[in-house]
Amino acid sequence: MIEVGTIVAHILLFISLYFEIFLLLTFLEGKHEMKKSPRESSYAPSVTVIVPCFNETKTLTKTVNSLLSLDYPKDKLSIFIVDDGSTDDTWSVMQKFKENQSISLFQKENGGKFTALNLGISQAKSEIVGCLDADSFVDRKALRRIIERFENPEISAVTPAIKVSSPKNIIERIQSAEYAFSAFIRKTFSYLGAIYIAPGPFSFFRREIFEKIGPYRHAHNTEDLEMALRLQTKRLKIDNAHDAYVYTIAPKTPRALYKQRVRWIHGFLENARDYRFLFFRPGYGNLSMFVLPTATLSIFTALYFTAYSIWNAAVFIGNKIIEFSAVGLNLAIQPIQFDWFFFKTESIFILSSILIVLTIILIVTGKYILDRRVGFSRDILYFVLFYSFLAPFWLARSVYNTALSKKTSWR
Repeated sequence: MIEVGTIVAHILLFISLYFEIFLLLTFLEGKHEMKKSPRESSYAPSVTVIVPCFNETKTLTKTVNSLLSLDYPKDKLSIFIVDDGSTDDTWSVMQKFKENQSISLFQKENGGKFTALNLGISQAKSEIVGCLDADSFVDRKALRRIIERFENPEISAVTPAIKVSSPKNIIERIQSAEYAFSAFIRKTFSYLGAIYIAPGPFSFFRREIFEKIGPYRHAHNTEDLEMALRLQTKRLKIDNAHDAYVYTIAPKTPRALYKQRVRWIHGFLENARDYRFLFFRPGYGNLSMFVLPTATLSIFTALYFTAYSIWNAAVFIGNKIIEFSAVGLNLAIQPIQFDWFFFKTESIFILSSILIVLTIILIVTGKYILDRRVGFSRDILYFVLFYSFLAPFWLARSVYNTALSKKTSWR
């Protein structure tokens, strides 16, 4: 009799494979758009970029200088730097830009990133408003490529393509592969009309939409996710500029990565609960019927397979202990022989292997989106070897926090 656990494993593997294959086919169907050569457009609406800061002395100068180097008409670009009650020398660092005509400086009591963004929005007079995290840097063509998307009057918001800035150690390289996977996902979701995150690094909006749907909210420390979901509830279209490159500084240690991901996953689960009316409502399209349910299920799928693997490992070890106690330890060294009879052919093993290969293909595709070249890199190898061992820790903690209504800290 087939165990219930094995049946569940097969079902979850099938759903995961179906999801990834569907995304790949959707991407291939829409990739002709990516082949279009970037064009020089005369469209140049006024733009405000808000840089919220809290204790960002190390990176702020580089962040602002990257904005000042943007290939965009200087008389159409305003940069708002908002100090959200920093306790270090952030305000002093900001002073070096006070003479620049394009830059406005603001200082306020600490209230969280969303309050800093809302202060900037309230002061902005431009047609387009966006943000840039103070630990991120932009390619000089990034703004033009984002603004081109707004030539379509149906577009209300545009997200960029995010890369890890100069990854060096294994933790950063794992994230580099993960961000490539995210680049693929975000582009594919744009084809499906199902983007549900407008990330802090360089997402832009028509200013008028804030008058329609209101400002940013606290939203469980994931205001960028909540804002995108709110746009989706109003059926406002979000696009992705896959060639608008932004470089972000990734966590360098397992502990820092863990804290960041707990905040992200917990924020997703809490916002999914707040916006549960979006699930399985045909009027909201692919986001409702496919993307949000599958994204939520993927968290519990990962945890299930972690528990499933631990259980099978425990059973194997238990059987070996019983075997040892019955017949003793045989230290005789046998010659190594290969026989196809012993090749593992269980369906779960085969399906899991196919899923891993497919995931690698999606990451390589994401790498192509970000770097315009195809190849297998160390980043992907580290991701395959280590990510499945790291992710369950923050997934489990996020589910625990959500179940018990515990809050997560920003840092």
